[in-house]
Amino acid sequence: MLDHLFLTVTDTTRSIAFYTAALAPLGIVNRLDYDGHQGPPGHPDLKGFGARGRVFFWLRQGVAAAQAMHVGFVADSTAMVDAAYAAAIAAGATEIHPPGAQLHYDPRYYAAQVRDPDGYSLEFVYKSWQHGHE
Repeated sequence: MLDHLFLTVTDTTRSIAFYTAALAPLGIVNRLDYDGHQGPPGHPDLKGFGARGRVFFWLRQGVAAAQAMHVGFVADSTAMVDAAYAAAIAAGATEIHPPGAQLHYDPRYYAAQVRDPDGYSLEFVYKSWQHGHE
């Protein structure tokens, strides 16, 4: 299990607005800012997102490297994938592929992919077999 990840973005204000909108349909609605001065020398300021008592997705200011990262976010239903995709597009994402079954992986693998404002590939994923119902 991953505990957290940092995504380096070119404009944290723009990215906070984007991710606030895009992640809300997935229930990722908790925000926490961390002042880097509270950490060891050179620690970056962080803008965090989370859910259910955990903050696990953090943004930091810097030089984006869009080809270096792909992030898949868990959705609890196909409707949640659809809603996250629509919210991301409305918030300025560009489409990679619309919601649908990803038959090249598994007929039950339902997902959509977009690019965030820095060009990072994001995927909203519902895998029915990982939720206890087929």
